[in-house]
Amino acid sequence: MTDTSINTTSHVAQNEAQFSDYFALLKPRVMTLVVFTAFVGLLAAPTGVHPFIGFCAILFIAIGGGASGALNMWWDADIDAVMKRTQRRPIPAGKVTGDEAFAIGIALSAFSVVFQGLATNWVAAGLLAFTIFFYVVIYTMWLKRWTPQNIVIGGAAGAFPPMIGWAAATGGISIESVLMFCLTFMWTPPHFWALALFMRKDYDNADVPMLTVTHGRRATRVHILVYTVLLAILAVAAGFTSIGGPVYIATSVVLNAMFLRGAVQIWRRDEEMSEADNFLAERKFFKLSLLYLFAHFGAILIEAGLDKIGVWA
Repeated sequence: MTDTSINTTSHVAQNEAQFSDYFALLKPRVMTLVVFTAFVGLLAAPTGVHPFIGFCAILFIAIGGGASGALNMWWDADIDAVMKRTQRRPIPAGKVTGDEAFAIGIALSAFSVVFQGLATNWVAAGLLAFTIFFYVVIYTMWLKRWTPQNIVIGGAAGAFPPMIGWAAATGGISIESVLMFCLTFMWTPPHFWALALFMRKDYDNADVPMLTVTHGRRATRVHILVYTVLLAILAVAAGFTSIGGPVYIATSVVLNAMFLRGAVQIWRRDEEMSEADNFLAERKFFKLSLLYLFAHFGAILIEAGLDKIGVWA
């Protein structure tokens, strides 16, 4: 066998898709947040759910979220190939073809919605179907490349899971599930704009109209501060509703004080400072934002558990 044929064989073997490549299409990191908030919505609902039905509800929400991720990667393969953060994704890395990602996304979308309806109810299935549609068509295909408000409007897709979990348990929508939606919806812009600040070159190269690209870093920092203030008001106020309580209020007050402090630090940044100095605060804020949402939903979950065993009675 010649050296050329050996090298060619090695190259083909290197690009053969593994199970991990197909799993990566489903955006497992994003799926973690989807599953957790949906789980909280399910357990915070006043109606009890059989463990097996609850498991099925969360499983099909996770599969639907994964389907959205696969379709997002199929459509965004061109910009993923030029962004450092996404170049190793399965399609730009040559592990999975766009047609394969599309087929997987469509198949899993249909599977998750149909079986969600059969396992729980068709309100939850309808919300899941709308969430997939919103993320893939409204956000990925339309908003992401068209307007700097892409994250603001598109953030609704990531805010639906707790509503789906709640609907799976109750068969409907209530003020409590809407509040959980609003919490995630208002959290999304400062979370992603912080990411965009220290990844701006990626969005520049991909020609994606993020706020950092169209309006600059200074305007983005102002937007982060404004949305963080609004988020803090909403988050703390939610503690005085039926999904809140002492544990939630204490958690929210502490986290929002930290979040506001981080937003103010970003807002006060001097554009003349080195990128390394500026990005340090932005990275810290981004990491804090992950803890922020998990902790708030964790507190809602604790309150629901305490309420069901009659601690606050």
